[in-house]
Amino acid sequence: MSAPPIATEPRLRDAERSQAAILLAAREEFASFGLAGARVDRIAERAEINKRLIYYYFGSKDDLFLAVLEQAYADIRNAEKQLRLLEMEPAAAVRRLTEFTWEYYLAHPEFITLLNSANLHLARHLEKSQRVQEMNSPLVQTLGDILEHGRREGVFRGGIDPVQLYISIAGIAYFYLSNNHTLSAIFGRDLMSHKARAERLSHMCDVILGYVLKD
Repeated sequence: MSAPPIATEPRLRDAERSQAAILLAAREEFASFGLAGARVDRIAERAEINKRLIYYYFGSKDDLFLAVLEQAYADIRNAEKQLRLLEMEPAAAVRRLTEFTWEYYLAHPEFITLLNSANLHLARHLEKSQRVQEMNSPLVQTLGDILEHGRREGVFRGGIDPVQLYISIAGIAYFYLSNNHTLSAIFGRDLMSHKARAERLSHMCDVILGYVLKD
């Protein structure tokens, strides 16, 4: 009599649920305390899981931090794909990407704090990740196609580097939000008020489109 088949699917689902719970808890922990201040004990408590499973699935706190960063990039890249930018007119696509980047950072402040922590450690974790580079390549290609489409139609000037353009889009949103406390203090404004946020987004779109559009 043959042995009954091993129920691999439930085990796989349990493993996937456990890993998802760990990643969610770790994202909250790293976003709150950074890599140096994060504690695996607290991550296990947040995830309601045995600490040994964290090491079983992810190896070390540093490897877990990288997994969290990779997931954070996967989330924003997947959200960008839903925009269907290539189906828009070039100027509308650049404006929408600028708006989306601002809106995403506002909705996901943990993304900014995770990147702050990664930069504090000189991106030594991300440098090891082939996955992150692979995830970002389609975005660069999409933005490059949009710029070329606009150039052919005579609405965009030529010679724009899509990587530099995306860094500018991300940078003017990122700096404002990551430094809003100090900027608000030194300029005596509440830069996170509804009015200030609306003015910032309008300014961002004007700056970016002013750069890419032909005179």
